[in-house]
Amino acid sequence: MPASFFINMSQLNLAERDKKFLLKLARESIKYYLDQQDLLSVSPDELKRYSPILLEKLATFVTLTEYEQLRGCIGHLEANQPLYQDIIENAVNAAFFDFRFLPLDKKELNIIKIEISILTKPQLLNYRTYKDLLNSLQKNIDGIIIKKDLYQATYLPQVWKQIPEKEEFLNSLCVKAGLPFDIWKKEKLEVKIYQVENFKEE
Repeated sequence: MPASFFINMSQLNLAERDKKFLLKLARESIKYYLDQQDLLSVSPDELKRYSPILLEKLATFVTLTEYEQLRGCIGHLEANQPLYQDIIENAVNAAFFDFRFLPLDKKELNIIKIEISILTKPQLLNYRTYKDLLNSLQKNIDGIIIKKDLYQATYLPQVWKQIPEKEEFLNSLCVKAGLPFDIWKKEKLEVKIYQVENFKEE
């Protein structure tokens, strides 16, 4: 099966029942790992009841919050496996293998809220100056990947809510990548942008 061909969100049309299934799948994957220390498996018959898009190779992130505070966030920037399988793995990794947090324990299972982001294919951003870069970014729409040599980091579009100013957004992203905060003004970095369809538990 080919990797994601979704270039914009208009090409990704998930039904509400698909979204509810994926959120349930993420939660059940975390619970299963807590009990069995293994990844949940899903039968093909169960997937037949939902959109074929669940079998498409798509890149996702799974974000966990507790009382609206980040509790874990792990994902892939490039599509490498079916959507449903990516959700299973990223849910488990966000809960237990995000190095910024201790592994989730059973007491937290009923406290966390789960959010899923499905990414479009990242597109290289062509720009000449840092002012061009600023003008090219769409607040609250673009997720951003920056890369220099072996250093790389991304922020999902949801991060604009916490860091609404473009300069501060890029400063923070550079620090996350392990780079000087203002390097994007002094050197030309590789910058890619993407959009997401995101949905979360109520």
